[in-house]
Amino acid sequence: MDFQLLTKEEKLDLIFGLYEKHGQEDYIGEPVSQIEHMCQSAQLAEAQGYDEEVILAAFFHDIGHLFDHLASSESMGGFGVKRHEQVGADYLRQLGFSEKIARLVENHVQAKRYLTYRFAEYFEKLSEASRQTLIYQGGPMNEEEARLFETDPLFEASLKMRTWDEEAKEEYVPVPDLKKYREMAFKLL
Repeated sequence: MDFQLLTKEEKLDLIFGLYEKHGQEDYIGEPVSQIEHMCQSAQLAEAQGYDEEVILAAFFHDIGHLFDHLASSESMGGFGVKRHEQVGADYLRQLGFSEKIARLVENHVQAKRYLTYRFAEYFEKLSEASRQTLIYQGGPMNEEEARLFETDPLFEASLKMRTWDEEAKEEYVPVPDLKKYREMAFKLL
């Protein structure tokens, strides 16, 4: 599909259609749904005063998992889509979102790999599902990968994305009206 031929509204219909169709699905062994997890991530970013690009990246960070219904998707042994961060980032780029948003989506897995390398105790804080996906994601970084990641201009924000990803697994947190995120996406698209 040539996304460039679509209007902003049509692009947003595609994205938010994914959330409507697949958002209530289980979030890979966690006690929340996909949509609950992604909304909580965005709410954490907003509560900490981050800009709309970061908030939207937090909302979109796991959008690649919403593609697990496609035959071409590789599974992480029942824990979502392998390389979901790349799938999501590429999808957002094709739709016309900023490189900052795409890179933050891409980097949230790299941040997990970084943190498990730099801080052994971080691994102990991971949920069982997150530990399992780490295996598919390449495991902890090595020293060279970690040093390179530390030079990324979005390094600090990427670590925050990871923190929100880990924290956004609370049960019984109401899902906000997605209209808010749609309006934000319209503005930034």
